[in-house]
Amino acid sequence: MLEQEMKIPVPSLAPVRRRLAEVGARRVHPELREDNWVLDDRARTLAAAGRLLRVRQAGDGAALTVKEPGVFADGIKSRVELETAVASAGQTLAILAALGFAPVRRYQKRRESWALHGVVVALDETPMGAFVELEGESPLLVPAAVELGLDPGAAARGTYLDLWVAFRAAHPGAPEDMVFES
Repeated sequence: MLEQEMKIPVPSLAPVRRRLAEVGARRVHPELREDNWVLDDRARTLAAAGRLLRVRQAGDGAALTVKEPGVFADGIKSRVELETAVASAGQTLAILAALGFAPVRRYQKRRESWALHGVVVALDETPMGAFVELEGESPLLVPAAVELGLDPGAAARGTYLDLWVAFRAAHPGAPEDMVFES
């Protein structure tokens, strides 16, 4: 499946949440805490190829995801994403470890999801701030952002892990992994 998305940093999610309600968006999922583990082999083969292998725990659900290298154009990141539900994040991590893949990074966020005109709008609270992620067919993303009062030109180019590296450079006391304080 081709994933097409925009990730836009915002000072606060409250105005976006209000705007979603005003324009008739439908809340699909209440806020869930996500734990994500990015895995690679000892040689970091996947990272070197621009690929990502991830196990995610979100509420009671878990998923295994592979993302291929992507392209970024006009604020939209596009890349092939393969994902499947798994019964247990812990057991999936153990299986992948037996195959030589170990966690190299961990990140957390709190996410709630909305549906708006064929676009999934995720409101993400992360340890480095708030983001609105719009996912759907490319021609729908910029109009959805504009309808929500967001600036498509402010779309972040990188992944959450890329953004965390930049955040850590500006905040040397931040932990290596993007996790909330206990």
